[in-house]
Amino acid sequence: MKLLRYGPVGKERPGILDSAGRMRDLSALISDIDGDALSHAVLEKLRAIDADTLPLVVGSPRIGPCVGEIGKFICIGLNYADHAAESGLPIPAEPIIFIKVNSAICGPNDTVRIPRGSLKTDWEVELGVVIGKTAKYVSEAEALSHVAGYCVINDVSEREFQTERGGTWDKGKGCDTFGPIGPWLVTADEVPDPQDLGMWLEVDGRRYQDGSTRTMIFGVAKLVSYVSHFMSLQPGDVISTGTPPGVGMGQKPPHYLREGNVIELGIEGLGSQRQKVEADV
Repeated sequence: MKLLRYGPVGKERPGILDSAGRMRDLSALISDIDGDALSHAVLEKLRAIDADTLPLVVGSPRIGPCVGEIGKFICIGLNYADHAAESGLPIPAEPIIFIKVNSAICGPNDTVRIPRGSLKTDWEVELGVVIGKTAKYVSEAEALSHVAGYCVINDVSEREFQTERGGTWDKGKGCDTFGPIGPWLVTADEVPDPQDLGMWLEVDGRRYQDGSTRTMIFGVAKLVSYVSHFMSLQPGDVISTGTPPGVGMGQKPPHYLREGNVIELGIEGLGSQRQKVEADV
């Protein structure tokens, strides 16, 4: 299934794509695409419904983040060897974990805003993993059974704030609009191998990132297991799993986002995003 949320900011409604790729309303069945809706039992109930019989969503409403009421937005740094190299950093021996604050979350096609004083706002296409069942001290063998589905994430980052302003990554990762998520939450049964997905990102039509989840240092099962040994994972939590090479910081010379740019990105089978870049006010 491809689940989504549509409507104005803060008033999103749950939806699903039908067999023809049209949006259908799920409000009569669930209140939101959130932790409560991501259990195995609820997803099985939704699978049993013929989406083509649900109310059609008319027009072209805004698409919101595909998960509502996200509990934790957990990110993994330097999880592709080539990206570590272009960043001038060693390949990590263990996954690098940081938290992206929830106020950064926005819809997949919402405007990305360059924060005041920023000169180094950058892009990162990433595979998002959405937790559907509580995970605590789980093994790698068990880990994927705790995953409800997958989505596209743009881990927008301000590099000066991240690396030159005191050494803490979070303030370069958590600015408003720095976490576009969606368009869809694609349930895990439709992603037989999360380690074999092509991914890409373009700015103003120029392709900068063209990679695959095959080249992750730590795969999805390892990440879910690893993180669960440091914090419990709850239904509706999201893990962003790192980016392949081609970020702006790694260009020669470095190239960063400017007002008026258009970012387009996607992952095989998970849909695509499109964001216009504006300066924050």
